[in-house]
Amino acid sequence: MFIISIAAHAQVYKWVDADGKVTYSDVPPPKTAVKVETKAFSAATDATASLPYELAEAVKNMPVTLYTSGKCDPCDEGRSFLKQNGIPFSEKTVSSNADIAKLNAVSGTTHLPVLTIGSSKFVGYNFSEWRTGLTHSGYPESNQLPADYQFPAAQSAAPAPALPAAEPGKVPVPTDVPQRDPNGFQF
Repeated sequence: MFIISIAAHAQVYKWVDADGKVTYSDVPPPKTAVKVETKAFSAATDATASLPYELAEAVKNMPVTLYTSGKCDPCDEGRSFLKQNGIPFSEKTVSSNADIAKLNAVSGTTHLPVLTIGSSKFVGYNFSEWRTGLTHSGYPESNQLPADYQFPAAQSAAPAPALPAAEPGKVPVPTDVPQRDPNGFQF
């Protein structure tokens, strides 16, 4: 009996040899093979590859994003709720004028936290509203995350654009540095 772990390999080859025998392998076929097919798998890099089916489908169809800022108790409570309930999410931090503009474009408000589930938006942390929204979006009621799951690191809501490459010996000067405005959003 053979057990093949496709997730461990980047490609699987299928070919027919001169005698008509079909072969599957992770090793490229000989040059004499006919009817060669190659299948590439991205399971090793796919973030949902190790998730249970129901959870992986919810993540794929209704991704969850949490907008937060530092020193925000409701943001901390919301983040803890998502982690304790096993909800994979991306976190976007709001700390600059560009971040505030992005938050406003996404949610129509500058109040935090903001939770998006697919195209649904929830402003402020409300346990029952968030749980209902997640359940209606296909997320399981109980934590089904694998024990080794790592939540992704928070990123800026509006990351600064990459600076152009500098000429050798010169240091690039940023042309569009976002200004911080701690009064630009509300809790």
